Amino acid sequence: MFDSAIKAAPFKRSVYVTLSALFSLTFMQPALAKSETIQVANSTSMAKYCRDDRQSQAHSYRYQSEQQRLLNCMVTQLKPYQQKDKTAAQQYFAYKAQAWLNYAIHQDSMNSRSSAGQVALEMAEPILQALDNDTVQDLGLHQDIPSTSALMRPDLWATLSALKDGNGIASAPREMAFSEVALIWAATNQCARGWRESGMHFRMADRWLEQAREAYVNANNSQTHVALEKSIVSYHKQYSPLDASDDTCRGQDLTSNR
Repeated sequence: MFDSAIKAAPFKRSVYVTLSALFSLTFMQPALAKSETIQVANSTSMAKYCRDDRQSQAHSYRYQSEQQRLLNCMVTQLKPYQQKDKTAAQQYFAYKAQAWLNYAIHQDSMNSRSSAGQVALEMAEPILQALDNDTVQDLGLHQDIPSTSALMRPDLWATLSALKDGNGIASAPREMAFSEVALIWAATNQCARGWRESGMHFRMADRWLEQAREAYVNANNSQTHVALEKSIVSYHKQYSPLDASDDTCRGQDLTSNR
């Protein structure tokens, strides 16, 4: 649906690096607008801590809604799980929870009437609970696409799934986590507002997956690389018929046949 522009010409690479840095800020920086649409449960110790912690009401949070103050505090609480002394799974899921929370923050800041923000929060909550309880090993790496999104860019989904099967999270937990949520976010935007609103997100997912693939190749031998390529081809054949070419978001089952 969208051809990757990253490999088109060397001078374009710096453009996408800059876009990637800017887009990463979307996953990291607080949003300031007020909305009352996102409901945060008190189901994890992170959520309880952020509700009770007076430090989270410091100057940097002064102009945020209660929901955004809470969500941004929870993002901060994820940072210890993203450090190199944690397992690859802990890092991957902590970054994935961060991406989902910041998706929720973005939706809230836009005063969105869509359910996508609440769905993003609901996707983050079981991850937060697993990190709280030290049970991330019970979480599945492969996940269905929520009903607010769709499977678009089957080539990128194929790469992501193949890297997961090959334990790619050990090489690039952050890039793989951010790429998956970016793919879901991009498709949601395309269904709602067309390709002009989704292109940047798809390009960022492409860029992060390129980095994850490079890290994986550098960390493994040539036989593993060949196996990865075969797996990507296999997944692409499986996913291509599922491509939502009509730009309609209805979710996608990716786990029932695993």
